[in-house]
Amino acid sequence: MSFDNFKFHPKVVAGIKACGFTSPTPIQKDAIPSALAGRDILGLAQTGTGKTAAFALPLLERLLDGPRKKVRALIVAPTRELAEQIHDNIGSLAQKTGLRSVVVYGGVGKQPQIRKIRSGAEIIVACPGRLLDLLNEKSVSLSSVEVLVLDEADHMFDKGFLPDIKRIIKQLPKKRQSLVFSATMPKEIRHLAEDILENPKTIQINHTLPAPTISHVLFQVAKDRKTGLLKSMIKEQDMACTLIFTRTKHKAKSLALQLERAGHSATSLQGNLSQQKRRVAMEGFRDGTFKILVATDIAARGIDVLGISHVINYDVPDTAETYTHRTGRTGRATRSGQAFTFASYEDNKMVALIERNLGKKMTREALPACAIKEEKDTRGEKRERFSRETPKRKKQSANGNRGKGQRKRASSFDFGINKPAQR
Repeated sequence: MSFDNFKFHPKVVAGIKACGFTSPTPIQKDAIPSALAGRDILGLAQTGTGKTAAFALPLLERLLDGPRKKVRALIVAPTRELAEQIHDNIGSLAQKTGLRSVVVYGGVGKQPQIRKIRSGAEIIVACPGRLLDLLNEKSVSLSSVEVLVLDEADHMFDKGFLPDIKRIIKQLPKKRQSLVFSATMPKEIRHLAEDILENPKTIQINHTLPAPTISHVLFQVAKDRKTGLLKSMIKEQDMACTLIFTRTKHKAKSLALQLERAGHSATSLQGNLSQQKRRVAMEGFRDGTFKILVATDIAARGIDVLGISHVINYDVPDTAETYTHRTGRTGRATRSGQAFTFASYEDNKMVALIERNLGKKMTREALPACAIKEEKDTRGEKRERFSRETPKRKKQSANGNRGKGQRKRASSFDFGINKPAQR
């Protein structure tokens, strides 16, 4: 099947060709006809399946007819990175249509965003918080919106955005087309979908399974040996583009710094970064300036880099579905990819759940000798630094530092008055 089957307008077809699309992915094949027919959609699909084009192409086709220079479509995303990604994709697909999109999120000035909207944009791609701010200030109106898209709806719930989403929806016309896309379907998202979707077409594309082109490897490793294992693997294997997941922002930052000090082109993506630093990290990872990106699950939403060769779970994820979402960053577009997981003893229960979800065991690999040596060398460096500092403290002790009992008797202003008598 090709995109010609959908009979898009030539201006939309030009965007499809410019992006190099040849045949639709399963989610596109199933979603586009229903979206073109004006139906509401509930789409369940993992990361990297082509969801953005599945809603963007029918959206552009619809907006070609009708008024211009007013907001007619709203796309809501949970993170700045995902909002930027969607905005960029729409820009590429819409280049011959004359339709314009504006991206709206916090962490940057409001006024440039307001000016772009008022200058005549038909599509807003927004994060909930900043959009709600603009609505409360009456800086933007959604009264002409014909299509609502909620992307990564499950992550909206993770970040506590559902109350904001409900407030935003109240400002939309009741008569509209709504599309909800999600990688997972917790009950809160299902309830939201039931509230806002009318007779939806439900599309489910193996949303609980990673792509079949990904190989899954497990390393049983103690926590204090993870960094040594990681460094040795980066040295020994051809990791052209590697995404590493940690549980916390602090760990993502510190691990990236350790890898950078070890001579690797690494950076981190985590919630404490300013928008400018996030942009530098993402653009550097995309263009190859950084071959390694260390990220948390929340920060990683919206990472769309086609050539990721390896995903490494430095910390085992909290759920089996999160594992699917993480590993879905590699093995895209029928390419092969590798997913490595570092698991300690306390992770065994979650590993079992992940393997049950995969329907197979992950390949067990023994720790390479170089990984153990790497960890020993690291510990040796720490002991050496400690030993270089220790003699100074011993020298001070020999030159008159008092013992514990003597310190208690000494005054803060001891000029020798309270020195013990010489024997």
